[in-house]
Amino acid sequence: MGFSSCPDTGRSRRKSLERIEQENGAQRLKRTLGPLQLTMLGVGSTIGAGIYVMTGTAAANYAGPSILLSFIVAGLACLFTALSYGELASAMPVSGSAYTYAYVSMGEACAWGVGWLLLLEYGISCAGVAAGFSGYAVSLLQDFGIQIPHALTTTTLQVIFDSAGRHISGGGRLDLVGAFSILVVTGLLILGVKESLRINTAIVFLKVGVLAVFVGVGLWQIHPSYWTPFIPPHEGGFRYGIPGIFRAASIIFFAYVGFEAVSTASSEARNPRRDIPAGIILSLLICTAVYMIVAAVLIGVVPWKLLDVADPLAVAVNAMHQSWLAFFVKIGAVIGLCSVLFGLLYAQSRIFFAMAEDGLLMPLFCTLHPRFCTPWVGTILLGVVVAIATATLPIDIIGDLVSLGTATAFGIVCFTVIWIRNTAPDFPRTFSVPGGGFTVKGLWIGYVPLLGILFCLIMAAPLFVDMIFALFSGDPVPATLLAIYCACGWASYRFYGRKHSRLGQEQAARSA
Repeated sequence: MGFSSCPDTGRSRRKSLERIEQENGAQRLKRTLGPLQLTMLGVGSTIGAGIYVMTGTAAANYAGPSILLSFIVAGLACLFTALSYGELASAMPVSGSAYTYAYVSMGEACAWGVGWLLLLEYGISCAGVAAGFSGYAVSLLQDFGIQIPHALTTTTLQVIFDSAGRHISGGGRLDLVGAFSILVVTGLLILGVKESLRINTAIVFLKVGVLAVFVGVGLWQIHPSYWTPFIPPHEGGFRYGIPGIFRAASIIFFAYVGFEAVSTASSEARNPRRDIPAGIILSLLICTAVYMIVAAVLIGVVPWKLLDVADPLAVAVNAMHQSWLAFFVKIGAVIGLCSVLFGLLYAQSRIFFAMAEDGLLMPLFCTLHPRFCTPWVGTILLGVVVAIATATLPIDIIGDLVSLGTATAFGIVCFTVIWIRNTAPDFPRTFSVPGGGFTVKGLWIGYVPLLGILFCLIMAAPLFVDMIFALFSGDPVPATLLAIYCACGWASYRFYGRKHSRLGQEQAARSA
């Protein structure tokens, strides 16, 4: 470990574990969060768009009833990653999550790349969650006789599936309802984390209770014929069959990103070495069980081809002809999705806080409010950018980009466990990945992190293949958005981050 003698490349700049310990002791955020709040942060950030929105889209377009297998595949990828996160969080209880871990293992340039990917995972995924909020909120308002114009609830770009494949259409419309929800949650984040998480915990119990009622009522109205064929016949590409299971898994992988938000709270946890690993793993197990139970009932109540909508649970309760339940579910979805937005925006703001503390982003992202002690300026800027994405980008494209960023970041986290075990085997950690490992030419390779990397590749592969296929089929929008996003990230680091890096400046001073 230590500093390289070359100050001109971010790859040569790595944080030592000792430096991480020093930063942990000097951090400026308040330690107010206990194990229940951390677990509820993970559950609240995870149970949202995945079950309220993405399950219907993935089932209708790719997997059919076999979406249940897709949840297992995606859940396994997340389980191996969650165990890796648990070990790293117990060894490095600092803000920044995968960004900080990459700074230790792969250097500053890769850490920047991970931080930029995490903006996809957290910030841009909020746009997908807000799209679900918009769908349920509009449906709820219609129950009260309030009609919102279609042009104010639909994104500028829309994805259309037909016999020729997937196409993108544009129009003079904006999802202002979804954008407004982002701005409201941004305001709550500025007011303070402990106070907001109390509200979040209450919301989590509410939305899990609503889903329990949905399952309890739906169990009596399941049509077993809707589950057959369990794996629909393959129609080419990733449309159904075995390929469809993995393509759907790569989409609903988006639904699991919230559990990682727990690791971003390390600097605000009272006992991070103990509580962060427990919060990560518990929230993942709880959410996976909820996802599979609700999805089984959903596709048993409504033919899966009818679920490609922004509010599939509302469609299901309407099919049950239970008006009281429809109102109940919509209320739960509207309130519950707010907790997801809170958790995701919270995590992104803390990652940007850590990056700004390191000098890789402008200081405004780590400027604390004099009264609330929250990074308020950066949070406002982040909220505005995400609100614009919410108003313009469709959930189909957002989900793919988020899943791609998530898979890459998760793979790096798993690699970091292997790297630290080999470079600092005696560094104190209160939690270690189970299962052991094997040695190749003196290098330890753990079974759990290796499986995590493998499953992350499985999640990312269908996304890349679909994106390339779409590009050559006359649909360049997904690939173009990804290319623009990567170019913006490279330019930000090349022309600002590398020059203002605190580690780079210290390195240069040592060489002078």
